[in-house]
Amino acid sequence: MATIRLENMQFYAHHGCFEEERKVGTYFSVDLDFTYDAGIAAESDNIDDAVNYAEVYNVVKEQMMIPSHLIENVALRIKKALLERFTSISNATVTVYKLNPPIGGDIEKVSVTL
Repeated sequence: MATIRLENMQFYAHHGCFEEERKVGTYFSVDLDFTYDAGIAAESDNIDDAVNYAEVYNVVKEQMMIPSHLIENVALRIKKALLERFTSISNATVTVYKLNPPIGGDIEKVSVTL
């Protein structure tokens, strides 16, 4: 088994409970770890035998562009979409970070991990 990590993917998206958040948008980042049996890809050195992480990134990007009220929902949609699209992925951990959340204090980010 291999673990692939895509770290600190950056997006400008429109997630939030407040109408203004969904209207104006803000910055988010996503970390993703997934495991799959990379034995064949490691031997063949052929991208067709691997989980193409450029395609993985595109799945994450597609899900990030769909507005949600909660980052919990965003993380779940990302995870479900990845497991549906890439049947060789056996496990995925998704962390969605909302940067500079509007909570009335000085805070860098909040996150949820599924």
